[in-house]
Amino acid sequence: MKQRNLAAGIFAIAIIVSSLVLGNAFINRNQKSGTIDVTGLGEQDFTSDLIVWEGNFSRENMEIQQAYAELERDRKAVTDYLIKKGIPQEVIIFKAVNTNPLYQQNYNSSGNYMGQTFLGYQLNQSLQIESKEVEKVEGISREITELLLQGVKFYSQAPRYYYTQLDDLKIEMISKATEDARIRAEKIAENANSKLGKLISANMGIFQITGQNSNEDYSWGGTFNTSSKEKTASITMRLSYTVR
Repeated sequence: MKQRNLAAGIFAIAIIVSSLVLGNAFINRNQKSGTIDVTGLGEQDFTSDLIVWEGNFSRENMEIQQAYAELERDRKAVTDYLIKKGIPQEVIIFKAVNTNPLYQQNYNSSGNYMGQTFLGYQLNQSLQIESKEVEKVEGISREITELLLQGVKFYSQAPRYYYTQLDDLKIEMISKATEDARIRAEKIAENANSKLGKLISANMGIFQITGQNSNEDYSWGGTFNTSSKEKTASITMRLSYTVR
């Protein structure tokens, strides 16, 4: 009899606890909870304010002393040309001369190797100019082939373009991306009849610099274009908010 009364008591308690749990679940069902995750984008077009341009010239001769003398004349011709075009001598940086012996590989009619013939020496020297006078240096990089008329074998490389205010630009992009993400989150919360709560986390994406009107793709490690003078910077911010 006592066991029957004890079992009945336990059963009654179980019913009461279950009722409380179900009731609480019913009440909480209508309470809004969770988070909103959004990604914002910040973009800015800008013009490069620093140019780096390189070129090289060379001479070949059987006698190394004669090759050096000819290369030195070419170096003076290049320097005079650049100064005449308005480039200060102190920004014209000549690099060390590279010396390479030249050989011709000889084979007989059967294709067997017969040794090599010494053809002389090739001397090569390169120069670099770094300047904020972007348009001026850009023009010279295209016109310097005029030195060919003076017998100088000069080869011009494509200029590289940079931006000296990149740190300030990054801060501006982060601000734009964060604001864009916040507006998106507010709109999502509004459409869900909720209110945006506190910011839980903020994660910055990779800073990307691409040429304007180009087909460059973003990369996981970040793209840093140096071939275009006109560029576009972009960055993403992923924010997570509570909702109430």
